[in-house]
Amino acid sequence: PSTIRNAIEKEPNADQLLEIVLDLGRLPEARFANREIHLDAEEVTDEDLDHVVSQISPFGDDNRAGIERTLHRISAIRNRAQKIVGLTCRVGRAIHGTIGILEDLVESGKSVLLVGRPGVGKTTMLREVARVLADTARKRVIIVDTSNEIAGDGDIPHPAIGRARRMQVATTDMQHAVMIQAVENHMPEVIIIDEMGTEQEAAAARTIAERGVQLIATAHGNTLENLLINPTLADL
Repeated sequence: PSTIRNAIEKEPNADQLLEIVLDLGRLPEARFANREIHLDAEEVTDEDLDHVVSQISPFGDDNRAGIERTLHRISAIRNRAQKIVGLTCRVGRAIHGTIGILEDLVESGKSVLLVGRPGVGKTTMLREVARVLADTARKRVIIVDTSNEIAGDGDIPHPAIGRARRMQVATTDMQHAVMIQAVENHMPEVIIIDEMGTEQEAAAARTIAERGVQLIATAHGNTLENLLINPTLADL
C-alpha cells in the first residue's frame, strides 16, 4: 500500500531492511538487523492485506508466495477459517562473495551441510554456491527449489544462480521425490537444496551420495550436535 511504501522509500537505511510485517489491527513494522520501526500511524486493514495479496503469486501449501523475477518472499498467517490476517514480507538479496570462506570446500566435490537458525543467511549462501559452481567451476548444477526460495518466483530463474538449472517443487512433501528425480533425469554433478527437514529427505540425501553426486544443503539448527540427536535428521 502506498502509505507503507512511501515510508520505506524515505528510510535512509532501506538497503539494510530485512522484512516488513503486516498484521491485521496492528501498526505495520519494518525490521532491520538491530531495530524495528513503525511505517504508519494507521493500523493494518483487510484492504491493505488484500492489496498485497492481489499483486503476488498464489500461496503454496506452505503459505509462501513471491514476486516474479525477484528473490523476495511473502509468507501468510491465517485464522482458523483460513483467512489471511498477517503477512511477513522478507527481502531477498543476491550477495556476491558470501562463500569466499568455503569456496575451496564446495569446489572439492565433497557434500556440504550448512546449519544455522532461520535468518542467518543460509539461503543467500546457497544461491552464491550455485552460481560459483555453475559459472566458475563449470559444473552441471541442479537446484531443487521448494517455495522458489533460492532462484526466485516465476518460471525464469533469477540471474543470481548463474548457469545453474532449477527444478520447482509443487508441494513441500514432494521435495524428496524431486531430489531423486533430479539425479535420475538430469545428470547433475551437484544438487543444491534448502531446508532439509524430513526423514524422506535425509534418505534421498543418502541416495544422492551413493550415486556420486555432490549435495549442498541447509538445515535448521544451532549446532551440529542438535542434528545428531534429532532422530529425523541424524542420518544427514
